[in-house]
Amino acid sequence: MAMTTATTTNGRVESFDRDRLVDAGTVDLPEPDERFIQLQQPFWNLLLDYYFRHEVRGWDRLPDSPCLLVGIHAGGILPIDAYAFGFAWFRRFGMDRIPRGTAHDFLTTSPIIGDYLRKIGVIPASHAGISTALAAGDDVILYPGGDVDALRPWTKRDEVVFGGRKGWIRMALEANVPIVPVANLGASDTLFVLTDGQMIAKALRLDKLLRAKAVPLAVGFPLGLTFGVFPQIPLPAKLRSEILEPIYLEGSDGMAFDDEYVERKEREVVAALQRGVDGLAKRRRFPVFG
Repeated sequence: MAMTTATTTNGRVESFDRDRLVDAGTVDLPEPDERFIQLQQPFWNLLLDYYFRHEVRGWDRLPDSPCLLVGIHAGGILPIDAYAFGFAWFRRFGMDRIPRGTAHDFLTTSPIIGDYLRKIGVIPASHAGISTALAAGDDVILYPGGDVDALRPWTKRDEVVFGGRKGWIRMALEANVPIVPVANLGASDTLFVLTDGQMIAKALRLDKLLRAKAVPLAVGFPLGLTFGVFPQIPLPAKLRSEILEPIYLEGSDGMAFDDEYVERKEREVVAALQRGVDGLAKRRRFPVFG
């Protein structure tokens, strides 16, 4: 599950055109298929409880809907921690509180995988999609680092990597919703990424053609060593998630045009998220086994 296009140039936040930010348009939100979700929930319960031994802390910290949940994810093209957190949410709230996961528009419009994502309520990771969901009162789960985050090397598995993207701060300001950091740990052990391959992606111009920032090399099962863009069966690593204290944004949506304020709040969220990840990492004894 990935984020919108970056809003920075050379590490600096670009000034937004107000018409572009405020009048981004709307999208038709896919209606989650309750029966479809209920039919697969027992399968996900087995995965969560026995295969990944998924732990979630901090449900009591969630503010009222809507809010923008922001986290990191790993595991390559199949970021299993994002799916695990989404189905843990469904298990806790059912259809009473809809979680809107986000995905690259290439995935949401693809056959088969796109149909699956829409049936579980996933929306495009675009300004229009996220704004429409928040305006409808739904919570949105966002992973701003996108492929750079999901494909970060194993040696950086405990680092928060957003790739300089800050548009999510602006969208939270515009929608007047709190940001809730969600720390995740363990998915980097389901697929061992050796190198993120950012130089390869740039050389092949994939960042321009497919908005792909990374073409990593990874070791997994059953393909062994291969490019990380090929899906593999996630190894049964222990997954941990923690919902952290919400961060409230001061002022009106006009603050979305204050570059200094946006950068300051982005640093605050990233710092809180990094502290959360560090806390989870202290509980890990071994890779994969947790």
